[in-house]
Amino acid sequence: MAFMEKPPAGKVLLDDTVPLTAQIEASQSLHSHTEYIIRVQRGVSAENSWQIVRRYSDFDLLNNSLQISALSLPLPPKKLIGNMEREFIAERQKGLQAYLDVITSHHILSNCELVKKFLDPNNYSVNYTEIALQHVSMFFRSEPKWEVVEPLKDIGWRIRKKYFLMKIKNQPKERLMLSWADLGPDKYLSDKDLQYAVKLLSSCSHPYIYKVTFATANESSALVIRPFSEKGTLKDLIYKAKPKDPFLKKYCNPKKIQGLELQQIKTYGRQILEVLKFLHEKGFPYGHLHSANVMLDGDTCKLLDLENSLLGLPSFYRSHFSQFRKINTLEGVDVYCFGHLLYEMTYGRPPDTIPVDNFPPAPSVFVVSVLESILTCEAMKNGMPTVSRLLQMPLFSDVLLTNSEKPQFKIPTKLKEALKISKECIEKRLTEEQKLIHQHRRLTRAQSHHGSEEEKKKRKILARKKSKRSAYESGEEHSAKYSNSNNSAGSGASSPLTSPSSPTPPSTAGASSIPPAPPPPPLPPAAPPPSTEVPTQPSPQPDVSASRGALLSSIQNFQKGTLKKTHTCDHSAPRIS
Repeated sequence: MAFMEKPPAGKVLLDDTVPLTAQIEASQSLHSHTEYIIRVQRGVSAENSWQIVRRYSDFDLLNNSLQISALSLPLPPKKLIGNMEREFIAERQKGLQAYLDVITSHHILSNCELVKKFLDPNNYSVNYTEIALQHVSMFFRSEPKWEVVEPLKDIGWRIRKKYFLMKIKNQPKERLMLSWADLGPDKYLSDKDLQYAVKLLSSCSHPYIYKVTFATANESSALVIRPFSEKGTLKDLIYKAKPKDPFLKKYCNPKKIQGLELQQIKTYGRQILEVLKFLHEKGFPYGHLHSANVMLDGDTCKLLDLENSLLGLPSFYRSHFSQFRKINTLEGVDVYCFGHLLYEMTYGRPPDTIPVDNFPPAPSVFVVSVLESILTCEAMKNGMPTVSRLLQMPLFSDVLLTNSEKPQFKIPTKLKEALKISKECIEKRLTEEQKLIHQHRRLTRAQSHHGSEEEKKKRKILARKKSKRSAYESGEEHSAKYSNSNNSAGSGASSPLTSPSSPTPPSTAGASSIPPAPPPPPLPPAAPPPSTEVPTQPSPQPDVSASRGALLSSIQNFQKGTLKKTHTCDHSAPRIS
């Protein structure tokens, strides 16, 4: 089949789920407007950052585009007069920073194409809908029985995955949905194994897996066709949304927040756990569970997008579970994502923060028991329970499944081995990313602690104590030196050999354990050379302290009566001859 005859080879290495952060570094006023210089960073590495320049009008344009989400975003208001004043610009900069913080921390907004293009225009300047249409058109050249009814614009959250409503020409009333996607950073299967595995999806038969009508892949992208469901997904049921509406409109700010009935929670939860157990036993990696990937068929939940892990696409919750090092296998990822899904089914919305410390009132204590085993801080530290363990918990153990369809999914041994290696590579990349995040968190915590006011006070106190100790030790040393000088002055006249300034005669007894003293200074030339048998002692040089002591003694003992009377001859008078 001539699907994409000359595609660009290789996978997309950029992981779109890695969070972007933005910090306004400065502003510059030009003739008629102000520009804001923004530093954008991908992930935790400061090296992976760049600068962009945006005007207020750019922020305003982005905000208008995001109004479809029905969220109240804190964009500073416009001002026509006085908008070039320094104080106003500083205040507006604070407001724009708060706006950036909100859109980059919101899980859905931060992953949408509008925000990505605003912060990273170099990587997101391509029109992905046009590319998808080109690929789909090439596909129809060799498969003329299919026909596009309309594009389903932005119904999903992925930037590089596009959807189209389809029909078969000889069955015009039947509607199907085509999805096209680039290969992602976690694509580790060879091109041959990938193409075989994707085609194998149409042969998979399971009561809780949504049927694939047609699937094909090449070295750069994949295309999958499924029946279109008017009821939509489990997320559409929870949020009371229309399946064809854009993702931002459906799920960012639902009008009514209401969870499902307890029996629905029990039944849907049990069905999803059963299909996860089936895939794990088959050695088929999944890792993409969330409520928008669960299709509703009557009272039955059916899993979607099994091809995602084969194509190497990152998970919807990757930025969440990459924070916890104990969630390091795809089985653990599936259980963690199931916890999110169960929370949504119970409370009608996703959790505000992870881990969850306190759970709101639930329809049953058994629901809270399951949530506590997955989403609490203790669960994050100890690791996720297995799917089999969850099936044994009271919430799901008494659910009766009436579907009698026998599961069938035959995976050849060679492909199983390739899937196993691919799974290990996906988990390895996740572990490495978690390690980097953990190291960055520790460094940030240490820097924050070091720069805290309490820590600064402690360092000042320690510095003062050290300074006092040094001054005290210096004073003691000075006192000791002064005491030694006085002692030396008292003994200098009677015992010059022990004076510090008197050199010690060299020993003739050979080697000794005591190191020899430095040699004496050279003698005057007129003095006779010392004897080789008996060393002569050089005359002791006067000690300054001793001289001062003698002078003080002579002054104190001075008696005026001892002075003799003198006679002077004055020769200063002029002599006349």
